[in-house]
Amino acid sequence: MKSRKLLLAITFTAGAAAMASAQAQNFPTKPIKLIVPFAPGGTTDIVARVVGDKLGKELGQPVVIENRGGGGGSIGASAISKADPDGYTIGVSTVSTHAVNAACNSKLGYDPIKDFAPITNMARTPNVLTVNPKFPAQDFKQFLAEVKKNPGKLNYATSGTCSIQHMVGEQFKASTGTFILHIPYRGAGPALNDLLGGQVDMMFDNLPSSMSHIQSNKLRPLAIAWNKRLDAMPNVPTFAELGLKQVNDPAWYGLVAPPKTPDDIIKKINAAAVKVLNMPDVKERLMASGAEPVGNTPAEHAAEIKAELEKMKNLVNKQGIKLDGA
Repeated sequence: MKSRKLLLAITFTAGAAAMASAQAQNFPTKPIKLIVPFAPGGTTDIVARVVGDKLGKELGQPVVIENRGGGGGSIGASAISKADPDGYTIGVSTVSTHAVNAACNSKLGYDPIKDFAPITNMARTPNVLTVNPKFPAQDFKQFLAEVKKNPGKLNYATSGTCSIQHMVGEQFKASTGTFILHIPYRGAGPALNDLLGGQVDMMFDNLPSSMSHIQSNKLRPLAIAWNKRLDAMPNVPTFAELGLKQVNDPAWYGLVAPPKTPDDIIKKINAAAVKVLNMPDVKERLMASGAEPVGNTPAEHAAEIKAELEKMKNLVNKQGIKLDGA
């Protein structure tokens, strides 16, 4: 009897493996949904659309973008984690969704490590500090003097409480001993609109979503978080140059699938994404918007998520940051 049960178990396992392999070979046979956990117009949305269009062509089925903003990206991330693990729903991973949210909120509806199958890191981007041109400061030195002169009277916009932009802002405040009021929005797009309109004083943002406004002189950049000055903005110093190394970390944007998505499907999407990220026109579009293509392995992206999570946990604990406190 035991031998028969063992034989049945082996047969079932082999059959399941064969079915999964056949599924991966035929994948995809219908459109793929790519969940962007932020509102349209922000950097996450820009990177997803640049890559998603070519990814669909490479896989032979359309990749349909679905924006699910709110909760600093947690609503969209939760939807990704709970989707069917068949490869037809994937999503964008960010420092906010996979590190900051979990560090800020112990009751988050998902585990950033266990509840996702990493695919690849699509791109890294600098963070940038910008002000409305009417702000009374032409460079960072003048800006810092103005902020120190007006504690609590100035404000900064971000894409949401416990977003990466919020963390950059709080790290900036801690590093400079300043106090600026945090104004959270439901995504970078709405925050940018109010910055452009003069309703808020400044913004810590990912460069791609602010780049066009900087190039048109509608926003004034004062500092960037990157390993060097950018050719597009040679007069804008890095935070590290200004003595603020803790504020100098970039952002990243990856692809993830729900947990238990078959490895063969993960590998197929990874191979297609890496090919897309190496296409000259995709590189050009990403770099023109301020992003640097990556395209690494699932294991490498998993390691990035884990390292970022630990870093953000340390920052949140050190600063006493709470999800319900801006």
